[in-house]
Amino acid sequence: MQLPWRREILEGLLGADLVGLQVPGAAANFARLARRLTDAGTADAGLSYDGRIVRVGSFPISIDTADIETRACDPQVQRRSREIRADLGNPELLLLGVDRLDYTKGIDQRVRAVGELFEEGTLRTPQHVMVQIAVPSREEDGHYQQERDQLERLVGEVNGRFAQVGHPAIHYLHRSVPIDELVALYLAADMMLVTPLRDGMNLVAKEYVTARTEATDALVLSEFAGAALELRNAILVNPHDLDGIKGAVRYAMDLEPAEARARMRKLRRVVHNADVFSWAQSFLAALQEEQAIVLP
Repeated sequence: MQLPWRREILEGLLGADLVGLQVPGAAANFARLARRLTDAGTADAGLSYDGRIVRVGSFPISIDTADIETRACDPQVQRRSREIRADLGNPELLLLGVDRLDYTKGIDQRVRAVGELFEEGTLRTPQHVMVQIAVPSREEDGHYQQERDQLERLVGEVNGRFAQVGHPAIHYLHRSVPIDELVALYLAADMMLVTPLRDGMNLVAKEYVTARTEATDALVLSEFAGAALELRNAILVNPHDLDGIKGAVRYAMDLEPAEARARMRKLRRVVHNADVFSWAQSFLAALQEEQAIVLP
């Protein structure tokens, strides 16, 4: 609504026969704005615009589960996973965050929550450690440079207070990670923290679940990620609530193994039943239906 060219963007999108968004709320919002800001009208199958029917729907994107599972079962990747834990001192608990460096990802809030967990004694070095990957993003933009500076300052403050010699509380990497190394990290982690302030979907959550071939450990997931609508058996959290993040981590730490496995099995089933190929097929099937619709 703030964009001066909002009408032009909507009219451009309405040039398509099928407009797919990640979640139902986004699809409904698009249709509402199109009716409000353009000449689009309501039709049984979607929107009527320029003598055509434009279908609007929710098509949550997914991942290539077979590829991730194949990598997770690769002996070299599994060996690398064990090496990662050994390099970190074989901690009792390894927390993992993997995000594009962006203010919407909530990394600062996550680091603050972890820092407070160290401060209160729930987490302690060297038994507990966090690895945070922040993939570079739009580095030419000054706002993103500020985001990086602030994040690195926060990580430094946590490590300055709670690290021991040779044992940082948080290992921070500002770089891209090859896919096999990423899957090895997924295998090495005991808990995945995916806590964006807002995210259309978030495929990292789905990758982590898929890599957990033994259905163990826990996913803490923001309720404001699109993936939360599908991954309901994750430990859902409000990422704006610092105490809520801390409570979710404590809850995950105290999970009985049987409950953790039951949750992870359900999460894996959801992702397997709706992989990236199913997503593509659903788009094509909807497009074929659209082509059969004509205005009266």
